[in-house]
Amino acid sequence: MRVVVDTNVLVSGLLSPFGPPGIIVNLIARSRVRTCYDTRILAEYVEVLRRPAFPFDEADVATLLSPLAAHGEPIASEPLQARLPDPDDEPFLEVAIAASAEYLVTGNGRHFPPDLRQGVRVASPREFLETAFRNG
Repeated sequence: MRVVVDTNVLVSGLLSPFGPPGIIVNLIARSRVRTCYDTRILAEYVEVLRRPAFPFDEADVATLLSPLAAHGEPIASEPLQARLPDPDDEPFLEVAIAASAEYLVTGNGRHFPPDLRQGVRVASPREFLETAFRNG
């Protein structure tokens, strides 16, 4: 299963490891989901997770990002036909579309208008876990 994970899910998962975002972070760290990304997404992950505002240990960040990059799938994407309300979200949808990802997992689903999704299912962490892992 191919997924694109918004940065806010990683932040939430590291801050609260026992909720749905934390479970997703654990799945990523154990290479249980195939995360699609590009250089813009990886750069955002690194930049945000290393912000002084967050109490994340460098080793925890590396434990998350190393398998994500090693076992994930780098994707080359095309620009969207229309702009998103938040331009910083565009790489996530562009990669999801280019990868034919089953899910774009985000805490901000309203940032991704349905008419621009091109078949990508935008799901909250809870919705993702309930639908993608309901049988296992």
